[in-house]
Amino acid sequence: MTTGSSPLADEIARSASLRAQLEGVVFPPPQRPLVVAVANQKGGVGKTTSVVNLSVALAQAGLSVLVIDSDPQGNASTALGVDHRPGTPSTYDVLSSSMSLAECRHACEESENLLVCPATIDLSGAELELSTVDGREFVLRKAIKDFLAVNRGVDVVLVDCPPSLGLLTLNSFVAADQVIVPIQTEYYALEGLSMLVNTVERIKNYLNPGLTIGAILLTMYDRRTNLSSEVAAEIKRYFPGVVLENYIPRLVKLSEAPSFGTSIFGHDPRGQGAVAYKAAAYELASRWASLGVEDGGE
Repeated sequence: MTTGSSPLADEIARSASLRAQLEGVVFPPPQRPLVVAVANQKGGVGKTTSVVNLSVALAQAGLSVLVIDSDPQGNASTALGVDHRPGTPSTYDVLSSSMSLAECRHACEESENLLVCPATIDLSGAELELSTVDGREFVLRKAIKDFLAVNRGVDVVLVDCPPSLGLLTLNSFVAADQVIVPIQTEYYALEGLSMLVNTVERIKNYLNPGLTIGAILLTMYDRRTNLSSEVAAEIKRYFPGVVLENYIPRLVKLSEAPSFGTSIFGHDPRGQGAVAYKAAAYELASRWASLGVEDGGE
């Protein structure tokens, strides 16, 4: 009788190896504050889960991080344990110019290095209100610029965009240096991606010359299926050098964590999900640290 490794055993072994490699690793900071929009107009691809877990991984590794929840669903706010009931100072107040970003930031219990600007239900009406505002595409950009001018210790601003390409996402792209695109490794992964890429190109041409797609993060990767590896290979073929080497496996623990009002690092800190997001965060931090001061947007 012959014995061989299984996909599950391989994944467990890979995770254990990564955990050992990342033990005590210092994350390099970027040379200047970076604004990074996390976006995909397809829902259910792990976008908000990635914002939550990447932000905690970066913050726990010593970087100063601000999360701006620009998705009216407010799931990032929930997962990070931040109050986002109606009336809470929030992203809506920033976009309506009634409050500064500094007035809307909230501490996060998961790390003293992590601040959150939450999304309340009011944000669902922001796109309609913004449509009549002069310079509506630049509202978030100005708010972030004003915030960073005073809070010089912030390393990274992560913006959780809604699953659409409306004014909320447009504001995020105009404010950002980079876009991170989480992509589920399933059959329809590339569907709609061309629209997102075209939107980034249009914004780069007309509104934000420094905007780039900084990384593609493969999520819900299942080593037990040929489909995941085939989709991953296809995405890497279309976007050479952009796709992160570290992927996020499909795990029940990652789905459970938000219901406890915490990231994977609070729910299962030594599990495969935490290791995967820490590895992806380190890879991102290393990329960002290699950028020059003038790289990216203003």
